[in-house]
This record gives sequence, C-alpha cells and structure tokens, in this order.
Amino acid sequence: MKLPSYKANAVVEAVDKDNNAPAENPEGQIRVHEEVEYVKGHPVIRTGADVSRFIVSDRDDGDPALTFRSIVLGTVFTALSSVITILYVFKPYQVSTLIVPDHGLTIGVLVFIFGKAWAIFTPRPERVKWRWLQSVLRLMNFGQHFGIKEHVVAALIASSGNNGLSGVEVHAVERLFYGLHISASTAILSTFSIALCGFVLAGVLRPLIVYPAEMVYWSTLPQVVLYQNLHFNPRNNKRRLIKFGWALGIAAVWELFPAYMMTWLGGLSVVCLATLRAPTHTRKILTTIFGGASSNEGMGLLNFSLDWQYIQSTYLSLPLKQQVNSWIGYAIFYVVMAALYYGNAWDTKSFPFMSTSLFHSNGTTFSPNSVINSQGTIDYTKLEQVGLPSLTSSTVWGYLTQNLAIGALISHVLIFYWKDMATAWKQARSRTQPDPHYQGMLKYKEVPMWWYYASFVLAFFAGLIVTIKGETTLPAWGYIISLILGSFIAPFSCVLYGLYGTGVSTNQLSKMVAGALHPGRPLAGLYFASWSHQVILLSVNLANWLKVGQYTKVPHRIMFATQVYGTLLGAALNYVVMITIVTSQREILLDPIGNNVWSGSLVQSLNSQAITWSLAKEIYGTHGRYLIVPLGLIIGLVFPAVHWGLTKISPRIRNWPLNTTIILAYAGQVYYGTTAWVGSAIAVGIFSQFWLRRRLPRVYNEYNYLIGAALDGGSQLVIFILSFAVLGASGTERPFPTWWGNPDGNPDHCL
Repeated sequence: MKLPSYKANAVVEAVDKDNNAPAENPEGQIRVHEEVEYVKGHPVIRTGADVSRFIVSDRDDGDPALTFRSIVLGTVFTALSSVITILYVFKPYQVSTLIVPDHGLTIGVLVFIFGKAWAIFTPRPERVKWRWLQSVLRLMNFGQHFGIKEHVVAALIASSGNNGLSGVEVHAVERLFYGLHISASTAILSTFSIALCGFVLAGVLRPLIVYPAEMVYWSTLPQVVLYQNLHFNPRNNKRRLIKFGWALGIAAVWELFPAYMMTWLGGLSVVCLATLRAPTHTRKILTTIFGGASSNEGMGLLNFSLDWQYIQSTYLSLPLKQQVNSWIGYAIFYVVMAALYYGNAWDTKSFPFMSTSLFHSNGTTFSPNSVINSQGTIDYTKLEQVGLPSLTSSTVWGYLTQNLAIGALISHVLIFYWKDMATAWKQARSRTQPDPHYQGMLKYKEVPMWWYYASFVLAFFAGLIVTIKGETTLPAWGYIISLILGSFIAPFSCVLYGLYGTGVSTNQLSKMVAGALHPGRPLAGLYFASWSHQVILLSVNLANWLKVGQYTKVPHRIMFATQVYGTLLGAALNYVVMITIVTSQREILLDPIGNNVWSGSLVQSLNSQAITWSLAKEIYGTHGRYLIVPLGLIIGLVFPAVHWGLTKISPRIRNWPLNTTIILAYAGQVYYGTTAWVGSAIAVGIFSQFWLRRRLPRVYNEYNYLIGAALDGGSQLVIFILSFAVLGASGTERPFPTWWGNPDGNPDHCL
C-alpha cells in the first residue's frame, strides 16, 4: 500500500479543501506537509494520503444522517431504480446501468434536487401554532436544512437496491426455461441469502480495506467531491458549482449527437475513412483491426470516440499508476487478438472475429437447448450427436486473461502488500491509523462485529435451507464451497479495488468451478455462481460505500443499517416485478427474437452460459479443447513472482508502477462489445493524470473530479431520456434519419 515518497519544494503552501484558500493551524502558521510535491504553490496529488489532505474535506458539521427525509427519499429512489432495472432486464434495449450508474452520480443529483425542494417548499415548524404539529413537522424535516449526510444516506439506500439482482435473475431463468415455480419460502430465503452473503467480509476486513488512507476507491471520488461541493460553503463554491452546471448542460446537449443524431462521433476511424474504396476483402480485414463503434465489430485500434456515455469520469479519476498498467494491457490485447485470429488458433477462422455466442465446428450457431432434456440437465446422448460447442478466439482470450488476472491478484497482494496490510491491521486495532478521515470517525460508535456475524449466520442458514429443501439442484456441500470460493477471492479484490479503483472480473471463475463440481446441472451452476460471485461483489460494494461514509462522516451504524435496508427492499421489489413480467409475457420472453417491447435475451444468455459451463469438464478439462483457460489460474500466480524477482535483480524496477494483475486484466477486458472508446479513455487519462495533475495542480484539485461528475450526470440523464423517447425503451423506436453522419451500417464507416 506504500507509494514512493516525494520531497516538497522550497515554497510550500497547503490548501483548505473547502475554500481552496491557504490553510492555517491554530497558531496562525502555514502547515507544511512533508513528502508532497508542489507546483506553483499547489500540491500534486500522488497518493491516497494526498487525497485525504487536499481533495476530500475532513469537515464534519455533526448534522443528522438518518432522518425521515433521508429514508423516504432513499426508499422512493430505491423503488424507482430497482423496479426500472428489473423491468429493463426484459426489454430489447438495456438501460439499467444508466439508471443506477457505477458512481451513483445521476441518483445523487436527483436526490439533491428533491432534498432541497423538501427543505425549501415545506413549511417551517416555527410558523405553526400547535406544538404537537410542530413536533410532527420537525420529525418529517419540513423546512429544515438538507445536509450532506442525509444526501449520502438517501443515495446509499437507492444504490444498494440492486445488490440482490443476481438472485432474482436466477429465479427468472428457473421459471422461463425449466418450468420451476419455486415456493415462496425458497424465493424469500434464497433472495435474502444471496443479497446479504457478502456483507460480513467487508465488515471484518474494514481495518484493511476501508480505514487506511491509501484505500481511496478512486472511482468514487467524483461522487464524494460533488457531495461536498453541493453542501460545504455553497457561496464560496459558487463559481465551481456554476462551472459544474455549465459542464452538465453542455454534456447533455452534446450527448444528443453521438447517441442519436450523428452516431459517427461515437467512432472516428481515420483508417476506415481512408479506405472506403478499397476491395471488400481488404476492408473486412481493416474492420477487424480498426473498427469498433458497433458491438463485436473489431478491436478499435486508432478508433476514437467522442461519446461520453462510454468514457465516463472513471478515466478522470483512476490514478496514473492504474492507467499506465491498463495501457500496457491494451497494447497486449491488440497484438494477441490479431495473432490468435489470423494465426487460426483453435480453428477460430471458422467463426466471427469477436462474439460471445457458441458455434458448431462448421461455423453455424450452437443452440444450448439442443442438448437439454426435460429435467433441465445435459442429455449426453444428444450432446454426442450434436457435438461440443466451440468458442471464438476472442472469448477464449477473454476467459483466459480473467483467470490469469485472478491468479496474479492473489500472489501480487501476498507478495507486495502483506507487510502494509499487517501494519494497517495493527493501527486499526490500536486506533492509531493516521488518516484524518479515520480519526474523524472515532467519535462515532463502531458497528459491533456481532452485527456482521449475525447477518452472515442468518444469510448462511437461509441459503442452507434453500439448498436442502428447495429446488436449486445445488447440494449443500456445493453451496458451502461457493461461499468459501467467494470468501477467498473477495479480500484480494477489495484490496485491488481500494488501491487502484479497479477490479478483476471473477464471474467466469465462479461459473467454471461450478461446472467442474456439478457437471450437467446448469441450474446448480447458476445458484453456485450467484452465491460465490455475490460474496465478492457485495464485499466490494459495501467497502466502497463505507469509504464514502468515512469521507463524508456518516456514522458507522447508520451506514450498515441503511445498506441492509436498501438491499433487502430492492431485492423484494425486483422479485415482485420479475414474477409479474415473466408470468404475463412468458411466450415473448422465450422467443429468441422477442418483439420491440419485450425481450428475453439477457436471461436467455444466462441460461446459455449455465449450460455451457455445465460442460466444463468436456470443454475445459484435461482432454478439453480449451484446457489453457483453467490453467490460467496457475500461470497467473507466476507473474507477480517474476516481477518481484526482477525488483531484486534491478532495484530500479521498484520505482516503476507495474502491477501485472491489472495488465493481465486489461489485456482481455474488451474481448466483446464496442471498442472505439478505448483510445478516448487513454487520451482522457493522459490529459488528466499525466498532464493536468502534474502541470496545473490547482485546476486539477478544484475541477477534475467535479467536472467529471458533471459530464457523467449530463450524458447519463440524456441517454435515459433518449432511451424512452426514441431508442425503443418505451416500446416504439424512432430512429434518426439516415445520413453520412448517421449511417445505416457501422457508425465509423468500416465495413
């Protein structure tokens, strides 16, 4: 967790994070911070300690957090976000990630608007004569200031509403493809268990993954900075908020063009434009390399996107140490992807260049249902007749790099961070962790460990009852192994996410292990993967929000209680809406095509993956075609060890911010979907983290995260509106007229 130290220049000036003015201590002397580099009197942000000192304010006004208003706003927006999310699981146009984006910025802005309206447009209790009515109005927060802690709590509840979505999706697959109408007790207990199974790990490990200053969770900084700018010294921050408003408005207007009217702006490919009249064979090859504006079109090399919905503030927020490793990973991706395909690895030229679909050896699409019997398990007689499915080289590479990254994650954390982790644990136990935000939270009562243990015991036994008495086809021992697997990987994922703001995809690992342990039983694999992956996902989500709470000084117990409340409320609402849709639209959802209102493509994909991974022994086993994929776990363990060995041979390498885990993860991150945005993300990262942060630290410190939040909010709100208005989310699509800037084919004019 330690980073290289930097000496301060001769002229040193600290910055008041609330006002961007010089900060003085009680004696009136300017505070001098050692090991900080200053440019033109302003600190250059390099480490988590710098973020704690200069970016995030440690101010705590002591305002209430858990209020009637925060619960109501959180509940309303939980209902809105979770219901719309599950609704659009069954829509032909997916917009769920736009409703509740990763950073919660859209929800955060909406909660602030309604919270301020509640404070401004409701009568103050003092204006009422009757004391009993004054008490009621105060309880309901009428006419009272809307504070930052209320804002955070309401947004937290709303953002927690989709934590249990995975379990609800499994139940949808059961009903649609296996005809299983599980009992109410099975549904309630499994949803409850899957939704809460990962909470205990984040609670137990919070001294390691939340308290230290270096555990920044970088991708949440735009959200935290926005909260503080909206609530702290709004008059002094007026000029920043005005610029925030302008940026949000400009982003909203701009998004109309790449998303709807001029889609070419979503993928500018100079190579494709220069070869419009080249032979079709040549253009096809160029498209696989330089095309990337359409899904699975190509690698997007030298393609450039101006569509912020794909770039997002992530690349303004992630530290340079993360982005440098991701750039190396992307470079490997371009070379290996082309080499695998044109080298015809695994006979891949018989299949599309990029696709997550399954294929027969002759290149035709493989239907997973062709090998399933009436009991919903693999019929090996049919399988022998049909043959094993084949994967594209892009999918094999994506799966392989995920396993390589998981192996590297484990050994990298153990080799490079174990000493710092031990120190952080000792500091937390002795309450001497030096981070000012941790010290500022010592006044609040900690969450007793028995709260976390109790939630885990309840979730564990709920899941155990389901596997023993329910219709999951997953044996109890398989359920326990799924929790063990998730619990083993989760701490490593949390450490990486906290330090670098990015994680490693672990979902495929859960499915692969499930297939190996429960061959021929796709439904068991779905449940196994849901429990295992949810342990990891919820640990990261909870730790992420605990860090937001530490930055904004929301009491520990309130953070815990509201997360549990939001998670369970969202899971219940998701389940009710899912039952309604699946019951009323069953035939349409089973149709491979669907219609312009309903589509079962997402749950069909889940079922296909479950069937595929239930053949893990045949496909990935010792005699399987893709044995290299599971071997990636073992191979990945070696990379950090080699890195460590090189640092011993050449100590200079220690100064290089290399992390083989991130390199391997990004080497296969975009093995499907659109890729035109990668070049733009790299450009944004170079501008923000390499140039702006080092050359103009004042501008960076004041505006980098705030403007990133504005750009995200503007683009996401417009995409949400467009989805309903013209892109088919409401059932009727109204495409913009075709013209050169909005071509009928690929937006980047590749073949």
